[in-house]
Amino acid sequence: MANKFIYGIYDDEQKLIDAVEQVRSQGLKIHDCITPFPVHGLDEAMGLKESRLHITGFLYGMSGFAFAFSFMTWVFTSNWPLIIGGKPYFSFPAFIPVMFEFTVLTASVLMTFTFLARCGLYPGRFRDTLDVRLTDDRFAMVFRSDASTTPESANQIVQALRNSGALEVNEKEMSRHY
Repeated sequence: MANKFIYGIYDDEQKLIDAVEQVRSQGLKIHDCITPFPVHGLDEAMGLKESRLHITGFLYGMSGFAFAFSFMTWVFTSNWPLIIGGKPYFSFPAFIPVMFEFTVLTASVLMTFTFLARCGLYPGRFRDTLDVRLTDDRFAMVFRSDASTTPESANQIVQALRNSGALEVNEKEMSRHY
């Protein structure tokens, strides 16, 4: 199944942000904006919700902390109790550096895998590019044009893109999911 997209190309990030605000005020639903680098303020202009990746990072960190604490407690109190340097079996201050490092390691590795899985960036995954200039110095506002899109609404999208200052307005059919 092919996906059709209508997109407008811009040459400046501020023009893109202004265009997004203008197009959203007309009630049109933007599918995505493509930029060659992160653009501050674009998420707010598009009306996107805040990412929940930091919540998963906290949960991953707490899981790593709990695992490190419980594992060291089990090892040093029941599995292999040794008195080292006159310390008791359960010496919590000695556990702190290891628990901290394992917390950071667990959170960072699992957040990386979560991000890659959520974005579909796994080995063997290839994505079509709308326009090669979007990876270099151009910006794009993208609209999905599926079977339910009428010619009138497609013309409204094209007109909105032109009125917002797009240098070019193109339509592309892509065989893979975008």
